[in-house]
Amino acid sequence: MTSFDTSPTLTVWRALLAVAVVFVMLATTGWSAVRDQQAGGPRELALAAWARDRIAGHSLPEADAPAYRLAHFFATLTSGQRFALADKYPSVVGNLDGAPVTLRYHANRVALGQAVAVEKVRAHDERLSPDGRDEARARLDRFHSLLKGDRQILAFDPSGKGRAAEVFGDLDRAARVSVVVPGVDTHLLTLERSKSSKRRYAAPVGMAESLYGAERSASPGTRTAVIAWANYTAPAGLGMDAALGGLAADGAVRLNAMVGALPGTSKVSLFCHSYGSVVCGVAAHRAPDRVADIAVAGSPGMRAASAGQLETGARIWATRDGDDWIGDVPHMEFGGIGHGADPVDPAFGARIVSAAGAAGHSGYFEPGTESLDNFAAIGVGAYGSISCAGADSTCHSGISGERDG
Repeated sequence: MTSFDTSPTLTVWRALLAVAVVFVMLATTGWSAVRDQQAGGPRELALAAWARDRIAGHSLPEADAPAYRLAHFFATLTSGQRFALADKYPSVVGNLDGAPVTLRYHANRVALGQAVAVEKVRAHDERLSPDGRDEARARLDRFHSLLKGDRQILAFDPSGKGRAAEVFGDLDRAARVSVVVPGVDTHLLTLERSKSSKRRYAAPVGMAESLYGAERSASPGTRTAVIAWANYTAPAGLGMDAALGGLAADGAVRLNAMVGALPGTSKVSLFCHSYGSVVCGVAAHRAPDRVADIAVAGSPGMRAASAGQLETGARIWATRDGDDWIGDVPHMEFGGIGHGADPVDPAFGARIVSAAGAAGHSGYFEPGTESLDNFAAIGVGAYGSISCAGADSTCHSGISGERDG
């Protein structure tokens, strides 16, 4: 019996195993429903003020208006008016899909400065528990780090555990844009690790920075940009939220909105790790046409029985290291629990690429691995350079030429 046997008896046993896993999760972690932003928080107050404000005699557009409307609005303003709004409403402008990216970078620097001031007070607030003050100091360190140099912060929201996105490269001029979508336990405090950390490339910023460097090496003449997209509410640990699709559905809406609002006509590749592949799977059927490729690594499933069920024109790629523990998780869906078929099962229909050199669940973006080299080739459209997982070239099937765009 192979690991991909689909006999009725095995299906029943897998279903029972999935239920057993759920009960273990409940018994050991509880129902870890994630709480998003609290009503009445700073950003919510800023949004309310934005909705009441006017500029040059005109009302401001709704913050959740389509990106094309927001882009048109900012195009009608003078530079001074745009930056005045960014300085007055940094937490709003810095997160508006459709606002000029350089304006968002500026707004988020202002918002980070405000967040630093808040955490400085909290770090010495005796009304907080020692753990609370420690968390404030950790957040303070993170915000100082994000303010260093000329970092390009595309999104920043310190509410709750926080969300952010960082850009490597020139997003306005890029012909190819790659988006790294991370998995569980993604928040501001896990956004990045120090450059000396052995797990540097397991964090979203490290993943994106590594991919950007690999793309530059793979095709120096290609104008590329990479986004570390930690701008959704991810499951906290391996509790029930990680086994369900609710947070992935919310993340998918945010992901598609961001991709659709990117400047220019760049082609986009999504690189989705762990639970991030669930987000990408849910997003696929409504992904903007500019999404050319979706690559998943260490995937628990994409909430689809096959690549065809994703209903997208994008090429679907998948990889998994042989020592990745996610391979031992039941790849199925039962009563809304679980994320469906295994993307590296040949029957799923993805293009399976090599992950040689990657170590376990978090090593796919480590320099020197075939997984990173393959991601870079996908990102720049150099499909002829991709190493398939098998001895043959099955993953190249149906791709004409060695380079795209």
